[in-house]
Amino acid sequence: MGYGDFACMSGTSSSIVLLASHEPALLGAVEPVLAQAGIQVEVVLSAQAALARLTGPAPPGLALLDADLRGMPVSTLLAHANAHGRSYPIVLIADTVTEEWINRLAEGVIDDLILRSAEGPCWLLRIDMARRAFRLARQVDELRKAAMLSTQLDRLTGVYNREALLSMLFRETDRVQRLHSAMTLLLFDIDDFGHWNARLGSEACDELLCQVVSRTTRLLRSYDLIGRPGMDGFLLALPGCGIANAVLLAERLRTEVFSVPFAVARESIRLSACFGIASSQGRSPVVVLREAEEALVRARAAGPESIQCFDGCARPAPAPVTFLSPTSGDELIAW
Repeated sequence: MGYGDFACMSGTSSSIVLLASHEPALLGAVEPVLAQAGIQVEVVLSAQAALARLTGPAPPGLALLDADLRGMPVSTLLAHANAHGRSYPIVLIADTVTEEWINRLAEGVIDDLILRSAEGPCWLLRIDMARRAFRLARQVDELRKAAMLSTQLDRLTGVYNREALLSMLFRETDRVQRLHSAMTLLLFDIDDFGHWNARLGSEACDELLCQVVSRTTRLLRSYDLIGRPGMDGFLLALPGCGIANAVLLAERLRTEVFSVPFAVARESIRLSACFGIASSQGRSPVVVLREAEEALVRARAAGPESIQCFDGCARPAPAPVTFLSPTSGDELIAW
């Protein structure tokens, strides 16, 4: 987008160039040049007014900030603007190119630097270059984040893979230790998934796993973590959740995720799962995960749909969920 595109976007905040300076000579030299090019200019005379616009709900499309702006040091103004995750480029107006401004440019605190003595056409060129460079930098950053995220996710289900989830567990454990709060790991495996793989084929079973994830995530809070550490197993990390509430969640998973038939390969499939639960108590995630795995082993030994806690808390035997619903007839396959 060049400077001529500003005129095509009139009426929107992104079409506005904010010119922040109290110097009449600078305003008189720059504002007419921008206006003549069809750029909408908004002038503010103090650092406080500039800060209000830059951190407000509708920031400008670009900011021209005088390094000598009155009201607060321009370095403070820049720090506040960048702390709000700005969506616009900043061009600093200065008398000379100093080492400080070169460093701020290298750090991305500002996007360009223009001398106060620059001629009119130079202002238009630098504004165009600043916008293009800022947009390109944002695109590169988005691509970098997307690439990083793709290495953390299970390709089939879109949840975290084992490595990424373990890394996040260490971070969450640090938080548990600092805040003296609770966190519980809930590990569950789909019962006899090998049977379904042989019965339906890998493509249908992949769809089953995706449906399990979709149903499970609907029961989780926004800050709960879900990962796939194994082929047919999933791990939930539940910050701020004690054993009792984790057991309640396992009950909900048992009934709301697995007792409802899955539609796949033109068939209605009834799955079941076993659940192992362990409390973090600020200990190493590797240790807690091992305890959840041991609880899951005991749950498998107890039979389908069992819920076991590592600490040995007594669990009443769950009432069996009927495999055939009143409306399923002979079309519902169960194992």
